[in-house]
Amino acid sequence: MGASDESFGGWTKTFTDPRLSVAIVDRLTCNGTIIETGTDSHRLVGTRARAEEPAKAG
Repeated sequence: MGASDESFGGWTKTFTDPRLSVAIVDRLTCNGTIIETGTDSHRLVGTRARAEEPAKAG
């Protein structure tokens, strides 16, 4: 799971330096509006579904 699938507080899992995480979040959110939907991203849902599909014979 990448940083974009985590809440900002979980970004230290990807960017292990806490100061780096804060700097990245600060620059990404400057003058922006954050909308939390409380749902998984549609890309993540699709990736998980494909991973669970049985392998198809080619």
